[in-house]
Amino acid sequence: MSDVTSTKTENAENAEPDDGPPRLTRLTFHGPLSEERADRIVRRLAGAAPRTVLDLGCGWGELMLRVLTAVPEARGVGVDVNARDLDRGRRDAEARGLAERVEFVEESAVGTARGPADLVLCLGASQALSAEEPPRHTAEALRELRRLVADGGRVLLGEGFWQRPPTTAELAGMWPGARADDHYDLATLVDLAVAAGFRPEWVETANADEWEEFEAGYQADTEVWLAGHGDHPLAAETRERLDRHRAQWMSYRGVLGITYLTLIPA
Repeated sequence: MSDVTSTKTENAENAEPDDGPPRLTRLTFHGPLSEERADRIVRRLAGAAPRTVLDLGCGWGELMLRVLTAVPEARGVGVDVNARDLDRGRRDAEARGLAERVEFVEESAVGTARGPADLVLCLGASQALSAEEPPRHTAEALRELRRLVADGGRVLLGEGFWQRPPTTAELAGMWPGARADDHYDLATLVDLAVAAGFRPEWVETANADEWEEFEAGYQADTEVWLAGHGDHPLAAETRERLDRHRAQWMSYRGVLGITYLTLIPA
């Protein structure tokens, strides 16, 4: 799964050679999503009996694979530009006996012609659907999701929002160029979904435990690698990246939220 903050640090991470630190091995989902919430979401989505699933900005497609397991008649396509994540998704699909029912495709989702699908997933990846700058990309992404979902289907959108207005000091500590208008609040986000042609079947938000599990897991395997490889050629670069991301997290902790919106095309 792509997360709401990963695009700020992902480019450097993807450039590391194979002998560098491991990548995201502690994470099941690429975002703040617990097993318990994922199980509830999968049951809800499976209840609509989708035959086709499209996962945009899929990462390794964990939630899509769980939906396919729950709905044996369904087939899925995951779209992402990160080859390493896609390879992980293919391995996971093979291990679960799903390889014949899912395809992982390395391509941009902007203007994709891969819909309509009965179920469209876009988890922390709305930026993959639009060339607009935040937060204007959100409205365009919602319009694209409406285009890509079949009548009677479902969209699951995982999207960042401000839990409260960030202070100037908090913004200064976040990702480079962070602004108060980078995200909407939750009420505005839901209103945008309605304006794009959806009705919200379910609105839920990640809690503090889910965020801490995600953020700790995001760094943990690399922290362990660094502790034992202080003389590695990549050690200084890796240390700087880890320390920078941790400082950013401490600045948006309790301020940045993520909502999971289950949307029905109206």
